[in-house]
Amino acid sequence: MHITSWLKKGLFTTITTSAILSSGIAYAYNAATEKPTFAEYIQALKTEAKTKGYSDKIIESSFANVKFHKRAIKADKSQPEKVETLDTYLPKRVPNWKINRARDLYKKHEKLLTTVGEKYGVQPRFIVALWGLETNFGKIMGNYNVISALSTLAYEGRREVFFKKQLWAALTILEEGHIKINDMKGSWAGAMGQNQFMPTSFLSYAVDGDGDGKKDIWTNKTDVFSSMANYLKKEGWNDDLTWGRQVKLPANFDTKLAIPKNTGSRSKWLKAWARTEKTLSEWQKLGVRRADGTNLPNANVTAALVFPDDANGRAYLAYDNYKSLMHWNLSYYFVSSVGHLSDRIKFPPIK
Repeated sequence: MHITSWLKKGLFTTITTSAILSSGIAYAYNAATEKPTFAEYIQALKTEAKTKGYSDKIIESSFANVKFHKRAIKADKSQPEKVETLDTYLPKRVPNWKINRARDLYKKHEKLLTTVGEKYGVQPRFIVALWGLETNFGKIMGNYNVISALSTLAYEGRREVFFKKQLWAALTILEEGHIKINDMKGSWAGAMGQNQFMPTSFLSYAVDGDGDGKKDIWTNKTDVFSSMANYLKKEGWNDDLTWGRQVKLPANFDTKLAIPKNTGSRSKWLKAWARTEKTLSEWQKLGVRRADGTNLPNANVTAALVFPDDANGRAYLAYDNYKSLMHWNLSYYFVSSVGHLSDRIKFPPIK
């Protein structure tokens, strides 16, 4: 979950002590010292874990079969740059088969989804949309041992502080008994379960939805749905609102009224939101209309204007729930895909 946006935005403390050479697992020397072997690094991690109060049993079992994953390093270094527009992205991320699958699963789990949605104040269609986009409804969760993946990325060094923080959180999850080490699988970056929570997000948002004493986001749908809803609710979700809507702008519209495309960080993005948001009636007076050209809703709601591509691409009025989704993943494309899929779950009504 959300790891892609964090990595792209560079929101980490970076400690670069080595460079991976092209020939196998060979490392350059640090200016002052030689980089330790992976085995030596793991031993140091175990020693540090002990000083942090983790039990010998958890430390030994967690690191017993830890492996260095060259593929994780390669994935971290070769994340794709954006080379498409929202018009080309959405059909790939939200194809018709996924829409149909989302609607079928919504109907199949409607009773559970309704219960969870009412408890947390989150419309179930958004839970299903996030579920579908994160892991294809639980089918693609990653098969990396989380401790190995995080240890590998910490060892690589460029974001050591961040990945060590995730590693300690993963050990806490194991010590609390939510999952066994052999079942703690995730992505190359350590994102876990059907909702792809990073370990620190798990500790902040995961929920024991059925009261069995475990927060199981890998196999327990009650916990999966409840954890997703809890995340959104904690980040300010309002079930009286939708996420936003695509709009049509008048000729010669002042595009400076929109949030700048690249603000550089979430905090700066939120400041830009606060600076540019207006009521729907104010946007209406400025000539903004629904995508079909009709008037905006007559509601006492504020919204900000966003351009996922540029001023010549799609334009959206984003409601406050958009901010909750941007906390999940700081990406206009991701949020647009969640919103698009959730709308297709809602319309036409599922019978």
